[in-house]
Amino acid sequence: MSERLVVIGGDATGMAAASQARRLKGPDELEIIAFERGRHTSYSACGIPYWVGGDVAGPEDLVARTPEEHRARDIDLRTGTEVTELDVEGRRVRARELESGGEYWTSYDKLVIATGAAPLRPDLPGIDAPGVHGVQTLDDGERLLATLTRARGKRAVVVGAGYIGVEMAEALIRRGYDVTVVNHAPQPMTTLDADMGALVDEAMRGMGITMVNGTAVTALGTGPDGHVNAVRTDEAEYPADVVVLGLGVRPQTDLARAAGLPLGPSGGLLTDLAMRVRGHEEIYAGGDCVEVLDLLAGRTRHIALGTHANKHGQVIGSNIGGGYATFPGVVGTAVSKVCELEIGRTGLRERDAAAAGYQCVSVTIESTSRAGYYPDAAPMTVKMIAERVTGRLLGTQIVGREGAGKRVDIAAVALTAGMTVEQMTALDLGYAPPFSPVWDPVLVAARKAVKAVRAAG
Repeated sequence: MSERLVVIGGDATGMAAASQARRLKGPDELEIIAFERGRHTSYSACGIPYWVGGDVAGPEDLVARTPEEHRARDIDLRTGTEVTELDVEGRRVRARELESGGEYWTSYDKLVIATGAAPLRPDLPGIDAPGVHGVQTLDDGERLLATLTRARGKRAVVVGAGYIGVEMAEALIRRGYDVTVVNHAPQPMTTLDADMGALVDEAMRGMGITMVNGTAVTALGTGPDGHVNAVRTDEAEYPADVVVLGLGVRPQTDLARAAGLPLGPSGGLLTDLAMRVRGHEEIYAGGDCVEVLDLLAGRTRHIALGTHANKHGQVIGSNIGGGYATFPGVVGTAVSKVCELEIGRTGLRERDAAAAGYQCVSVTIESTSRAGYYPDAAPMTVKMIAERVTGRLLGTQIVGREGAGKRVDIAAVALTAGMTVEQMTALDLGYAPPFSPVWDPVLVAARKAVKAVRAAG
């Protein structure tokens, strides 16, 4: 008799898990039913700002596998269907068809919760007005593009200056909008230390973006037609023909919470190394609805990234399909860009290191992306944080032009391997003048960090 796998969520984690499980077990051994409340599956939400900005032609380019393709692989994928209740004791889920309103229960032997994350949407006057957009799904992207097409003016306000905020600011600049970013934090990109965030702020201002930092939005104004026309703070009002919210996300775990499943400090599901929900052998979870182990800080964190989501799906599908796989944790690597500026970070910020109990030193260096004499060599700033006594690398942040962002991967590998900054100075990195100075900027920072560790005793 075959087992039944039920998957809640049809994007990266859910369908990667379903597809991997199907590769390992045929339909005679494993029946797979997947529920997705939207129309699209297996798409790259990370690519939406580049679709809006014109780098990507259309939403179909962001879809890795359509619902029809999944169904052709013997996965019973039910789009337009939302799971509304989880009965852990009875091993069943209640689903509702959004078009007809019909509801029914479906039993499971194994369950995958891949409900993703929900964009933060503060309860403010005017927040639900036409012209105010979050950017989380392909449908969100389509609605935003429709607003941009109909807008009478070219004034855009982005609320928030994290990854989505800065990426959407670029997309709107490229579409010819005058862009204002209203940011509650003192600097953009709070995933960086303040000194590195200041470099991002300076560069964004240089691109013609109006930066309003350290200010909270109090309301969104609307015109006679009800459409948004302004963003208000305690100090000022900023005219807007369109508003994009980039305030981050929270784990979408209302179902799990109601079912009594274990959640972490950020509200994400807690899992073991095999991505099983703690205390529930038959339930797995992954993607933006879980917390992951920070290998440096030694605690769980909510980090919403497609890289993690796809890996979680592969691990889950392998384990359900009879194989064995684990997801040990992360070091916190991320890259982004705003126009020509590239931003990379991995590991701990200074305040993270202090909170985790580390005594650390930090250094900052200025270098270039290529040999200084080679055409188009671009400036790059690298900040490196190391443990004071051992010299173990704790974190790296990079802000610069072409070639800056992906250099953070060098530090990500070093962090994962537990290397010291002194060991890093001997790394055999590729060199040629079009790609790097003789001493790569990351290694220059490592050399300076070695001196700081020695000076600290």
